[in-house]
Amino acid sequence: MNRCKSKVVLVTAGASSIGSMAARMLAAEGASVMVADPDVGAAERVAGLIGDSARHTQLSIANQSAWNSAAEATLHKFGNWNVLVNCEGFYCSGSIEDISLKNWHTLIETNVFGTMRGCRIAVNHFKLGGGSIINLSSVAGFVGGVDRCAYDSANGAVRLLTKSVALYCAERDYKVRCNSIHVGIAESLMAHSFLADLDMPEERPTIEDSSRPWVFQGEPTDVGHMIVYLASEESRIVTGAELVVDGGRTAK
Repeated sequence: MNRCKSKVVLVTAGASSIGSMAARMLAAEGASVMVADPDVGAAERVAGLIGDSARHTQLSIANQSAWNSAAEATLHKFGNWNVLVNCEGFYCSGSIEDISLKNWHTLIETNVFGTMRGCRIAVNHFKLGGGSIINLSSVAGFVGGVDRCAYDSANGAVRLLTKSVALYCAERDYKVRCNSIHVGIAESLMAHSFLADLDMPEERPTIEDSSRPWVFQGEPTDVGHMIVYLASEESRIVTGAELVVDGGRTAK
């Protein structure tokens, strides 16, 4: 029960289904957790459910000053910070012909620039004592979709941003690892947004199940286990990796 003892973790979108599950699973393994979310009330509720090992703060990852405040709050509350779980993201549909520039900018600003800001501030804080950066992404970073122009682009960017950060830190002997987790359709608000864009609601379960070798609906715990692994010392030589949690969807 102490796989993450001595770890101090900042989880973005910590009140989301995957973020809150990750926060709870990390705390159960001995970590101290800062639950960060744009909805500060929701973040407070999640931290309250976890107990004394958790605190909360407000953070919208597209805002640089908010990142600075969240990092300072984490250091102030726990005296250290060595794991970042970049869990916040935005989903919208739209093909190359019809996506609005507003949605394009919002998605790229959040999913790419927001993740980059987190990586940058984490590297700056972790490089003296070491740490782990865990970027949540999607299998859309591997395979394209007809109506996911911006979303696919953003996830592909996060995938390669992760590798670049990992190599940069390794070259400088920072002892900072950076990995990405690419999720299939797991139970989350973003997944609901994705499924809502399908044309035939009554066909959604069939469509989604038939896209996997195994008929399996992912749950937040499936992603949480991977996050715990990457936060712990069990993954101490894992960096620059792209770990897929999708029931085998991208295997064919």
